Amino acid sequence: MTTTWKSGDKKPSNHEPNNTVSGTMLLSWSRQQKLAMIAGFAILGLLLAVSACSKQGPKPALVGVSSPASSSALGATAPVPVTTATAAASPAPAKKTPKKRPSNVTYRDANSGLSFLYPRKFALTSGDTAPPQLATVSRNEAPMNFVQPGGVTVATVALPGGSYPGTDFASAFFNVNVNRSVSEQECAHFAFVDTRNADGEPVDAEKVKIGSTDMEMTSDFSANAIKQAETQYFHSYENGACYEYVLGLGTEGFATEGGIEHVNRDEVFAKLEKILASVKIKPVETEHGAEPSIATIAAGKE
Repeated sequence: MTTTWKSGDKKPSNHEPNNTVSGTMLLSWSRQQKLAMIAGFAILGLLLAVSACSKQGPKPALVGVSSPASSSALGATAPVPVTTATAAASPAPAKKTPKKRPSNVTYRDANSGLSFLYPRKFALTSGDTAPPQLATVSRNEAPMNFVQPGGVTVATVALPGGSYPGTDFASAFFNVNVNRSVSEQECAHFAFVDTRNADGEPVDAEKVKIGSTDMEMTSDFSANAIKQAETQYFHSYENGACYEYVLGLGTEGFATEGGIEHVNRDEVFAKLEKILASVKIKPVETEHGAEPSIATIAAGKE
């Protein structure tokens, strides 16, 4: 580009700047530069704002997996989100613990006022009905031992048949009889007495204390080549009646062959005596003070 100078104009020297041109050019460049810079800054600011907004936006995925440690460090108190599986899960029902039944059972007879404890696994029958396995022992070898007739059977408890495997054990039982036709003096005696004396003479009944009750006691034993029966009788007078308790044990054979041993008789009778020791007799209230009849007692058998 060539600059033409008029003759009247003063030619600027090389050392003197052209203030007019330079000023105009500088002013023109400065305005354009400023506009460009302002536009650039505006665009840059807009970009920064958009970038900041995008960084500060909600991120649910990151919030859902944030650990409790990081939340605690930042002082956050927001609750931990519950997943659908956790909300749908229900607690398993608690298993009920079966109640353990007591090993002993209480028997009560309202008519006689009698009660006693016996093992649950033993068999109980009421009245004159005896278990079949005890029929030979309870009916023949162990009859009632009152000096006067009129006795009735209240209850019988029998041991299980297989209580002593490998022995000559056949049966064992605890029996209760009541007789209201016997006086208190007669209750101290027995129709059958122990005849195991070496001379064959009868043995007088002996006084014993079972639990807290004073009783009269006698025993009997019978045997043959097939079976043996041993019985113990106990008498006590309560409620205007004579109570008879019979403890019986039956065995079979002589237990000398085939590996069969004699059952421990003392052990068997100890179990029966535990039942006897638990006996309690409650006073029986009767209408107009009258004693209940034998028929009344028999009608109350279970």
